[in-house]
Amino acid sequence: MSIALIAASQALVPMSVAAQSAFDARFVNYPVYAGDDLELKVDDSGTHFRLWSPEAQDAVVIIYDNGQGGAPVENIKMDRDATTGTWTASSPERLLGKFYTFKVLFDGKWLDETPGVWAKAVGVNGKRAAIIDLDATDPDGWSADRGPVVESFSDVIVYEMHHRDFSLHPTSGIANKGKFLALTEPFTVSPEGLSTGIDHLKELGVTHVHILPSYDYNSVDEANPQLNQYNWGYDPQNYNAPEGSYSTNPSDPATRVREMKQMVKALHDAGIGVVMDVVYNHTAENDGSNFELTAPGYYHRHWDDGRYSDASGCGNETASDRQQMRDYIVNSVKYWADEYHIDGFRFDLMAIHDIDTMNEVAAELKKINPSIFVYGEGWTAGDSPLPVERRALKENVSKMQNIAVFSDDIRDAIKGHYTNAEDRGFATGKPGSEETVKIGIVGATAHPQVDYKKGANSKFPYASSPEMIVNYISCHDDMCLTDKLRKSMPEESDSIRQAAAKLAQTIVFTSQGTPFMFAGEEIFRDKKGVHNSYKSPDSINAIDWTLKARNADLFNYYKGLIALRKAHPAFRMTDAKEIARNLVFDKIDSSKTPNLISYSLRNHANGDSWNEIKLVFNGSSEPQTVKIAKGDWKIVAIDGKISPDADLGATSGGSMTISPYSALILARE
Repeated sequence: MSIALIAASQALVPMSVAAQSAFDARFVNYPVYAGDDLELKVDDSGTHFRLWSPEAQDAVVIIYDNGQGGAPVENIKMDRDATTGTWTASSPERLLGKFYTFKVLFDGKWLDETPGVWAKAVGVNGKRAAIIDLDATDPDGWSADRGPVVESFSDVIVYEMHHRDFSLHPTSGIANKGKFLALTEPFTVSPEGLSTGIDHLKELGVTHVHILPSYDYNSVDEANPQLNQYNWGYDPQNYNAPEGSYSTNPSDPATRVREMKQMVKALHDAGIGVVMDVVYNHTAENDGSNFELTAPGYYHRHWDDGRYSDASGCGNETASDRQQMRDYIVNSVKYWADEYHIDGFRFDLMAIHDIDTMNEVAAELKKINPSIFVYGEGWTAGDSPLPVERRALKENVSKMQNIAVFSDDIRDAIKGHYTNAEDRGFATGKPGSEETVKIGIVGATAHPQVDYKKGANSKFPYASSPEMIVNYISCHDDMCLTDKLRKSMPEESDSIRQAAAKLAQTIVFTSQGTPFMFAGEEIFRDKKGVHNSYKSPDSINAIDWTLKARNADLFNYYKGLIALRKAHPAFRMTDAKEIARNLVFDKIDSSKTPNLISYSLRNHANGDSWNEIKLVFNGSSEPQTVKIAKGDWKIVAIDGKISPDADLGATSGGSMTISPYSALILARE
């Protein structure tokens, strides 16, 4: 989110259906339009406009020569189609290169101009929609472009990044800093000659990049790039057009479209999928939003007294449970998947949306591309008129198909609670969270050895499959892992903190579900201790690539951890019963031996070449001794070192001492 919001499931008081019915009653009889010609279509007969605004009393299309400034060149009166709730107008000319806005008369007052809600190309700062030939924006080879094939969500490894963070620092070696094109540049290196940019991603081995919002958002002045404004982009303006500040020419509507496609293709050519962060849950403005300027009141939820409800914490929330808004969300993600070949969608504050909408989203996307990955935050940032049982909450994920949610269980248990910078977790020496870590290890599925009553955040196994869970330590929100470790372990050195980081990520990357990491943490990036850096300057957010040389050991550990997960399907089971059968915890009395977890993956789990994998996690500041069954074991990880090929030596079992803040991984055939 763009504001420091609640990033954990909340016990919210449900609003009754009756309490919200009075305000919503006016929308019950609104006609719904499901055609594919909202709001612009250009064909051999000319240019055609259609705007959905059922209660408008009049409407007009205003044509401009420019995306900003200048007087209109034409006003075209629109005709009402009462049966569909739409207004239509046509020009006999193909108005390619022109710009347009709509203006509607509502309740006797002409509202401000708007590009509408379906603008697919926009002028600078997104106030006017543009008429372009989308086919002409396709890069060479676009028709054959495909993202990676995904057999199971558990096979995905997500790397969350922001365009400016990743490429803007002077040490990145990237020419198109902060732009879509930054990810199209091969052979970029740091001052020490180490790979950066897209080559760094390939070297690291992640399967997908999750890019923070790349649609046209409100907070950055695209016309004045010299201002060097920064924002995460969680303030949506035009949901279906790329953000201009990430293009090399924000004034040319086609440039931003073409360059975003070039970025996607470059990542696909590198074997990496692209996840788009989408924020359909709220708009940047209330009354001034494009939604309100076309169909006032409809697209947002309100309380019974007419106030905007605010489950987003940003001033409003959208109404996915209304059919036209549901169709909008579904058709918008379909558009991005089809036109831009997007491979996945991360839904911001997904629980503001209703379960039926999210199920329809996933079902329709699977028709376009069976490999598309959909996941989101299974919480809200405040109460909502939408009843709790209808929300796409973490606790309701088993009611959703082909959708995953973030695990705040494993996040808070491993590193300490996100709201308290000083709080420690399992991996940083605090006892008491062992059972919650186990909830994360089994992907929040039912397991006979996991006592959910002892869970800190969740009290029941809410996932019916590990494919419904995204495991993570940190993301763009709140303190990044480096800052959290420095704040919660102030007396320790960075070498000790990096040991804790290795342990924390080892737990995440060997747990059942989908692992997710925040960009730059593999080289120990920080954000100068800033929790909520959504509009902090580049000096706070940009990744210093000289860290890759300074923290080469940490980078190589991450790289090895990813390679290990990719090589061994035992870490990527897809069935809850298979996990319960093949994942066996060793009996440890945490009251006597805190911060120690030991378990095995057995029976060539999920077709693994290794018959048994033993994992031991020591989150204590002291060495701990465990007993390993007798046998011929290969050492995969020990004392902060990792080898996916298990060539760190061998052991015959028996008593083994585990270093502080470290993981032991053994394997036998």
